[in-house]
Amino acid sequence: MRMLNQNPAATYRRVALEARIEASGRADLTRICLEEASAALGQALIAFERSQTPPSEPLTRAQTIMLWLAQSVAPDHPLRTSLRVFYGGLASQIGANLQQADVGMLESIRSDIRDLLDAAG
Repeated sequence: MRMLNQNPAATYRRVALEARIEASGRADLTRICLEEASAALGQALIAFERSQTPPSEPLTRAQTIMLWLAQSVAPDHPLRTSLRVFYGGLASQIGANLQQADVGMLESIRSDIRDLLDAAG
């Protein structure tokens, strides 16, 4: 078990995220996931800029979120197929960056997620 004081900022973010999830409805949960994926990609871009190595932890987090979103689209959602392809495609692109990070691709993926959030209002 990791000690809580090893990374206080990460612990705070995790607790804040858990509180948001507990208080959210279905639509809010999707927004939270997209926001978290965008934030993880932002962290990956900053880390890559500093060290020029693929930052696996935030990329893995973003990929996991996108895979979860692809698998959790409601069966009766009118855009189910399109959303599954979109989320799954982004997850695949993020996964490709785990071995060899491409800043341009990561920025494009993050932009796609931000565009979706903006369109959702």
